[in-house]
Amino acid sequence: MKAIRVHEFGAPQVMKYENIENYRPENDQVLVKIIAAGVNPVDAYMRSGSYARSPKLSYTPGIDGAGIVEEIGPDVSLFKPQQRVYLSGSMTGTYAEAALCSQYQVHPLPPNISFQQGAAIGVPYGTAYRALFQRAHAISGETVLIHGATGGVGIAAVQIALAAGFTVIATGGTQRGRDLLKDQCVHLVLDHTSSDYLDTIRSFTKNKGVDVVLEMLANVNLSKDLSVLAKSGRIVVIGNRGTVEIDPRDIMSRDAAIMGMVLFNASEPELKAIHAAIVAGLGNSTLRPVIGKEFPMKDAAQAHDAVLDKGAYGKIVLIP
Repeated sequence: MKAIRVHEFGAPQVMKYENIENYRPENDQVLVKIIAAGVNPVDAYMRSGSYARSPKLSYTPGIDGAGIVEEIGPDVSLFKPQQRVYLSGSMTGTYAEAALCSQYQVHPLPPNISFQQGAAIGVPYGTAYRALFQRAHAISGETVLIHGATGGVGIAAVQIALAAGFTVIATGGTQRGRDLLKDQCVHLVLDHTSSDYLDTIRSFTKNKGVDVVLEMLANVNLSKDLSVLAKSGRIVVIGNRGTVEIDPRDIMSRDAAIMGMVLFNASEPELKAIHAAIVAGLGNSTLRPVIGKEFPMKDAAQAHDAVLDKGAYGKIVLIP
């Protein structure tokens, strides 16, 4: 079968489209035919060798995917062949025609969700749910600022927060992205390249500030986030691409908290809770992944360039 393989860390061009041996499931393993694979910024960081959790060479990239169960191991009780599923990880990587998974990395994909949408679930929706509920411990009725909300994680966070009863403020750097946020029925949509958007947040919250910030680019926005944070507010850093300088008094005066978050740190019980909630939201259509671009699997290098571009819009997926 065909798969993307990485034999050395480096630029996107180190990814090669190659023939590899077919997989066979054992024990509690599930073999999934990949119909679509999700592309995440973390995939690009791993491929470059700059991520703290670097895979062992050689490897097939990809965490997210969706497809059909082809074959199951003898100890699998949760899935059956021909079942539609999405993946929240695999043992072999999802940039391939098939992926070998533990049955606990596989989740049912409701019929109202396409395979492309299924490939947009694992990392983005898992990250958004964990940031909002397991890290920030947000409570329905609070006000949430999703700073940089037009990419895969941002849209996931918007939908989860709206479905759970939060007042949602979301920002986007392009008109197309802001139109998408308006289509999601966000309460207040703002342009974070505008000089007065922070004043608009203060006015909207009647100078109280926001209770929770989900931050996608902390090196640019963290100090700004603190300036509009309510007393006892919480900032969860989801994305960052450099260093930042802040004034600790902005944290102290608010009894505020800044916390980091990586989905890989989630425990098994946390992951079980995350995907139980996601499957329920997909089934009742409150969660609706947005696809921005599709690339053929062989063009994974172009997809990695695109996923790090400015002006994120929905999820990027690869099609074998």
